[in-house]
Amino acid sequence: MSTQNASLAARLDRWLPQLVVSPAFAISVLFFYGLSVWIGALSFTSSTSNIKWNWVGFSQYVRLFSDDTWWVAVRNLLKFLPLTIGLPLILGALLAILLDQKIRAEGALRTLFLYPLALSWIVAGTLWRWMLAPDVGIQAFLRKHGFEHASFDWIVNADFAIYAIALVAVWHSTGFVMAMFIAGLRGIDDSIIKAARIDGANMPRVYWSIILPALRPTVFSALLILLPAMIKTYDLVVVLTQGGPGNASMLPAYFMFDRFFTRDQMGLGSAAGSIILMTCIAIAVPYIVLELKRQRHES
Repeated sequence: MSTQNASLAARLDRWLPQLVVSPAFAISVLFFYGLSVWIGALSFTSSTSNIKWNWVGFSQYVRLFSDDTWWVAVRNLLKFLPLTIGLPLILGALLAILLDQKIRAEGALRTLFLYPLALSWIVAGTLWRWMLAPDVGIQAFLRKHGFEHASFDWIVNADFAIYAIALVAVWHSTGFVMAMFIAGLRGIDDSIIKAARIDGANMPRVYWSIILPALRPTVFSALLILLPAMIKTYDLVVVLTQGGPGNASMLPAYFMFDRFFTRDQMGLGSAAGSIILMTCIAIAVPYIVLELKRQRHES
């Protein structure tokens, strides 16, 4: 009997992790992969306000690439991505290096920088919409205190609306990147840094030649998280500008939602969603493969 109990316990130990993880895995398969396939199939139909399973080939994609608004959204994304990925990486790294110096009030500063991460995109967008509103926000505050010609109307200015959204995205994500870099910095062996210092290397040289190369996996992880999140940015556009003024702050994800749910163009919206998904895959997969090859070569 004890042998049977031991065998049962061994089987349970072996299969329990799979049993615990399987519901989450099944949900992920259903709601991510399953819905992605469903959207992809829908993009080859002429669905409008109702789903129509009639095959129309690539006509929705031809229609999409002939839509001037789509190309406006793509151009806006090309302005948006470098700012919302590059600036959080740079600022997050600098803040992490600052906090890694064991400065006073490190805990308070870390909490302050991480605070935006505790807010959802909707809450952050609502807060910044009030701050950027010309009649009640920063501009009104400055003019009330004597700066009569002060102007900070990005949210209603067609030339700056996309940068207003980028500003909020950078503010929201920098603390997250900082936390990742702090974890990476605290994982580096101090003996390597001490050896470099003994050899005469100054701290800027130590960070540039030793610490930053050692943080490559952290940069890799941050990029893999930031890139899809920024390509799929929808919440901030809805809260801040609704894609306006005109289409000045339209992004592909908002274009997809607008066509799918608002304008009863489900086939066209599905085509836009498929292009966004394929863009994320086309960017992420080669980078993942190159990083895995590099790690295998180094090991």
